[in-house]
Amino acid sequence: MKNTFRLTQIPVLITLVTLLASCKVSKDYQRPELALPTEYRSVPYGDTASIADMGWKEFFPDTTLQRLIERGISYNYDLQIALKRIDIAQQQVKQAKMLQLPRLDLRLAGTYNRPSSNSLNGISASSFLGAKHIENYITAVDLSWEADIWGKIRRQQQATMGQYLQTYEATKAVQTRLVADIARGFFNLLMLDKQLEVAKHNLELSNNTLKLTTLLKDAGEVTSLSVQQSEAQREAIRLLIPQLEQDITIQENALQVLTGQMPNAIERKVKLADFKANDSLATGVPAALVSRRPDVRAAEMSVLVANAHLGVAQASMYPSLIISASGGIESFKSSNWFNIPGSLFGIAAGTIARPIFARRQLKTNLEVAKIEREQSVLEFRQSVLNAVGEVSNSLVQTQKLKEQEAIASNQVDILTQAISNAQLLYQSDMANYLEVITAQGNALQAELNLAFIRSQSLVARVDLYRSLGGGWK
Repeated sequence: MKNTFRLTQIPVLITLVTLLASCKVSKDYQRPELALPTEYRSVPYGDTASIADMGWKEFFPDTTLQRLIERGISYNYDLQIALKRIDIAQQQVKQAKMLQLPRLDLRLAGTYNRPSSNSLNGISASSFLGAKHIENYITAVDLSWEADIWGKIRRQQQATMGQYLQTYEATKAVQTRLVADIARGFFNLLMLDKQLEVAKHNLELSNNTLKLTTLLKDAGEVTSLSVQQSEAQREAIRLLIPQLEQDITIQENALQVLTGQMPNAIERKVKLADFKANDSLATGVPAALVSRRPDVRAAEMSVLVANAHLGVAQASMYPSLIISASGGIESFKSSNWFNIPGSLFGIAAGTIARPIFARRQLKTNLEVAKIEREQSVLEFRQSVLNAVGEVSNSLVQTQKLKEQEAIASNQVDILTQAISNAQLLYQSDMANYLEVITAQGNALQAELNLAFIRSQSLVARVDLYRSLGGGWK
């Protein structure tokens, strides 16, 4: 249904609209209920303090690692792309802020109509205008404004703002993952350095064993089989060195790519042993994850956006009121186009429209919006559950890897002493070459394993820091 109002009725209509604008047909956003434990598994008590509150420079005090992270934050392409998404979202927010204002258009038009001479328009033109054609020239300003009676526009603004916040939190999540990935790669690189050092040291031991075995063979104490076994042991260690050098180069390239640089070597003076695992690992309470973890915050913002879209769908089911006005100059002769005030015109109208039959489109939009909101709530709860699980996993890893490191370190000490004893016994002909080779092989594997466990212990701390929401400050 359409109603046209006189200009004198517009102020009354605007007053009525202002009163109706307080109406809303949808509920404001409320955070979905979450069934969260009071503390994490394996944590005897809950505390509000958390390592996630630490900036990444404080959590990673090593200057070499800090420079890598700084480069990554400045030049990593994934992060730069995420920042561009924020810029796009900011522009959309600026546009959404203007949705409550009327639309204003300038219209400049000229028409030429040559009707049939036998038509009514042609006969009328010939009779009244003395011409066989009709011209019309318009310069007008058109205004259109939709009254936000049911809160549809406000919900659209909320959805846009929610999408901006979701993008912002998603960008922070990209940074936290980037910081963690760089730290993991750096500790893995130091582990490979240590393993290469261990391999080279064991190669020297193997060379010494081979020399000793060769001397004993020349003296007739052992057979050529002993020499061959020692050579095979040495070659096995030699084979390990180029494999580790290959892995080091690949890891360096991966770190350079993460920091937005071309593949190249990474200068470093620190060693794996320079990093000590700190026992202070405050985790806070699980409820804090909702505000600390950017990916969880982004998931919550998706619920807010879905709630706003539901409000738009609900408001679209109700009548809409659109006020329009147009004014300017109009003439059927170009010579009189700008003849003022004779060419002035103006019109104002108010339209109340409610869809009656839209092939179920509005009803479908509403039902889909309800389902999408329910889906976003489930995804939000799943993100919280995943976050608590990640923290719990990282906690047990840090605890158990510390125990494993102590055992592996003791094993290395024992096997290092076993090598010395085996060599002395071998020289005294109280042990055979197989015992020496076995002792060296066990010690090599133990040292490689210790380097791996130490790096994994540091990586577990990084994972705990990230899973708690740290890394974006």
